[in-house]
Amino acid sequence: QVQLVESGGGLVQAGGSLRLSCAASGRTFSSHTMGWFRQAPGKEREFVAALSWSGGDNTNYADSVKGRFTISRDNAKSTAYLQMSSLKPEDTAVYYCAAKRNTPPSPYAYDSWGQGTQVTVSS
Repeated sequence: QVQLVESGGGLVQAGGSLRLSCAASGRTFSSHTMGWFRQAPGKEREFVAALSWSGGDNTNYADSVKGRFTISRDNAKSTAYLQMSSLKPEDTAVYYCAAKRNTPPSPYAYDSWGQGTQVTVSS
């Protein structure tokens, strides 16, 4: 497992942008598939995006964020990112970073989680 710390959340107006960061500890970051999830008040946690340990175009996005959100990683910095654009009030949630080793970027089987960062989109 890796230790994960998210940052970059905040309050933004609808139509605006935010970039979330997920800093990972340890020297095995490059072998981990990274994912982003979110949980809105009163709702279950849902998958947002994932990027394979191999990087490149091996990504997976929830339909609700396709074309608006982009997941990326910088292995030299052991950091994953979620660039969010054209934000909507329904994107308001606590966003969590997650990791799992050497597996495709599916929404399942993550075993390391961050503490979450709040994103609030005002209308």
